[in-house]
Amino acid sequence: MKKRKSPCIDVCEFTGPSGWCLGCGRTREECVRWKKMKPYEANIIEKELKIRMNKLAKMKPMPQ
Repeated sequence: MKKRKSPCIDVCEFTGPSGWCLGCGRTREECVRWKKMKPYEANIIEKELKIRMNKLAKMKPMPQ
């Protein structure tokens, strides 16, 4: 079976009320469990990550 690539981009900053990583959008728990997740579970999270990252982008203050 092919290994699933992690969405991590080595930013790893878990701040804000959501608890999502600012780099990949996962929670700490999801990051820890990523390698052992069943494919269907990881697929669900990968789809959710796109939504989370869009929400994080909207929450970030724009530099002036």
